[in-house]
Amino acid sequence: MRGLQKKTLVIMLLMLFVLGTMAGCGTGEQKTGDSSSNVIKIATVTPLSGSQAALGESIKLGAEMAFEERKGELEKLGFKPEFAPQDDQADPKVGVTVANKLLADKDVLAVDGHYNSGVAIPSSEVYAKDNLCMVSPGNTAVEITERKLPNVNRICARDDQQGPFGAMFAARDLKAKTVYIIHDKTTYGQAIAEEFKKQAEKESMTVSGFEGITAGESDFSAVLNQISAAKPDVVYFGGIYPEGSLLIKQMREKGITSKFIGPDGMDDAEVVKIAGDAAIGAYYTSPAADISRTPEGKAWAEKYKAKFGKEPGNWSAYGYDAMNICINGIIKAINDNGGKKPSRQQVSTAVRSLKDVKGIICTVTFDEKGDNLGAMLYLAEFKEAKYPPTVIKEIKAGDLKK
Repeated sequence: MRGLQKKTLVIMLLMLFVLGTMAGCGTGEQKTGDSSSNVIKIATVTPLSGSQAALGESIKLGAEMAFEERKGELEKLGFKPEFAPQDDQADPKVGVTVANKLLADKDVLAVDGHYNSGVAIPSSEVYAKDNLCMVSPGNTAVEITERKLPNVNRICARDDQQGPFGAMFAARDLKAKTVYIIHDKTTYGQAIAEEFKKQAEKESMTVSGFEGITAGESDFSAVLNQISAAKPDVVYFGGIYPEGSLLIKQMREKGITSKFIGPDGMDDAEVVKIAGDAAIGAYYTSPAADISRTPEGKAWAEKYKAKFGKEPGNWSAYGYDAMNICINGIIKAINDNGGKKPSRQQVSTAVRSLKDVKGIICTVTFDEKGDNLGAMLYLAEFKEAKYPPTVIKEIKAGDLKK
């Protein structure tokens, strides 16, 4: 009998423990990701420290501007919107760590980012585990959308459009017959260099060399000695401005007069700060351009400067447009869900379905892969040591005839 009483007492204690635990779940501070939360977070993920911090900050500020302008719309729907900027340091490992952090926070319903394709590819695989929507303002690598992930989108043009655009300009406008190609061995840099090379060969240009350098290097004497001996009409660099700007500077110091063409990784004010007057005459292709070229863009740039006390970078408006796409998708998903907080899957579906969204840079309509049918391409020249450079060519990426 005593054994039975003891057993009964144990069962009663266990029941009280379970009831106490359940009661605790319904009181106190709400846990992150609780389905009853009215918080909606939208993250940005760009390099905010390291050599690419200036560019990453400009994208983040553009996104922040859009968020501040439109958060009231989400508040009117009964939600508490939060802006959540993150630093991926332009490092794939850091990017994946950040992606896992965002995935664990169920209040995060969309990501405006990344900038570096080599960071975005592994990070987006993390987001895909729970259909967390990603709208990239600046990833150009073909692989970003060729995987056909339903949650991954971009509003800029692809490398297999941008690389050929640069090669066509070299052959058809500059009348170049020979080119020496350098890349920084990154996912982005090597891929766009290979796209340039393929089109250059189609244009009957002779490729004098195809060499890789290491990101973070500062002395390019070895490859520049090869270029000096080859005397190409054009030097093409697939990579980012810290190394590209030094290449331009050291080319001119060695007396190399070849024309320099780079991709959108050279689209930053730091080019002039690093290369100085050597930047004059250099070209780059980009999905982005000087926003103040148009009346609408100029008005936007003035608002940006008034808010942040600095001029926008060429990628700032892409951060802004990507944030607006995220917000449009979230609002559509809320309405489609009867006014209730939507799931990540519902947001991803809503974003992919958006049509003809007018942005500062371009009009956005996503195809079945997540590419923007309205993406633009620009070619800019540093006619003086001043940023932003002068846009001398522009084309809708889909109209490019290779």
